[in-house]
Amino acid sequence: MEVPVYSKRAGLFRNPAVRRELRQLDPERDYQRMVQLLVGYEFPFDITRALELALFHTYASPRTSALLMRTGEFEKHGQKRYDDTGILIAWFMQYGLNTETGLRAITHMNRLHGFYSIPNEDFLLVLSTFIFYPINWINRYGWRKLTTAEERAFFLFFREVGQRMNLTDIPETIEDLKAFTDAYEAEHFRYADSNRQVADSTVRIVEGWFPKPLRFAVKPVFSALINDKLREAFGYRRPAAWFCNLLEGSFWLRKWPLRWITFKPYPMLVENTVHRSYKNGLPAIEELGPTKLLAKEQRQRK
Repeated sequence: MEVPVYSKRAGLFRNPAVRRELRQLDPERDYQRMVQLLVGYEFPFDITRALELALFHTYASPRTSALLMRTGEFEKHGQKRYDDTGILIAWFMQYGLNTETGLRAITHMNRLHGFYSIPNEDFLLVLSTFIFYPINWINRYGWRKLTTAEERAFFLFFREVGQRMNLTDIPETIEDLKAFTDAYEAEHFRYADSNRQVADSTVRIVEGWFPKPLRFAVKPVFSALINDKLREAFGYRRPAAWFCNLLEGSFWLRKWPLRWITFKPYPMLVENTVHRSYKNGLPAIEELGPTKLLAKEQRQRK
């Protein structure tokens, strides 16, 4: 059965039919469609920013940051690494896990991860950030808060992602997942030079998106948006109170017009999003990822 595709009213105003459909859906059964509506129509900007911070969160573990440093991807191909990760995630969030596109994205992601020896609990930590960061960001900075059903949909969606990644011991409830992340962070999060180097590399990627006169603000913004635990793990300082208040105020002001209007494409899709590494068109799903790994995979297939 084909799912509805909505259009903006007068090319600018939100279509209330999106929220009507969300209210009618059951998260236990319809979580994939609910996530599709949230990322495609309701909160495309917020979810993208939240997932960027989610990845940033994982660098606070020296075990994760050391692996990223060994690959050299952030230092040598930072923007491509960012784009490839975002595109892969967007494919299955926007099209669903049971579509051909979603299945290909999950399969390819598993294939890339298979080249590394990554503990199950590290994968679980990343998975948890993909649940908690969008929920927390939207409830704090979004133009409306998520409903309980929408929060449940995020949990069930990424829980299935974890199952399709063959993760084990995935917590059954969001409360158990929170208990796992708290215990993981208490054991593994601490300062390391590799944390700082990967975090700084990520900041440099984002700095490249802005004109030179504005780049000075990127690192303070990152530092303001993360918590004390992460700042300590990266060796970052909390910005001045006036800067944090200014940032919070800007997000607060942003909420009000977005209750009625949106400047994003409707729906927001991989195909109508700008990807700096692929200005001449998107590559095939199987062409995303580190060049060295893709070459190695080709050799293995021969």
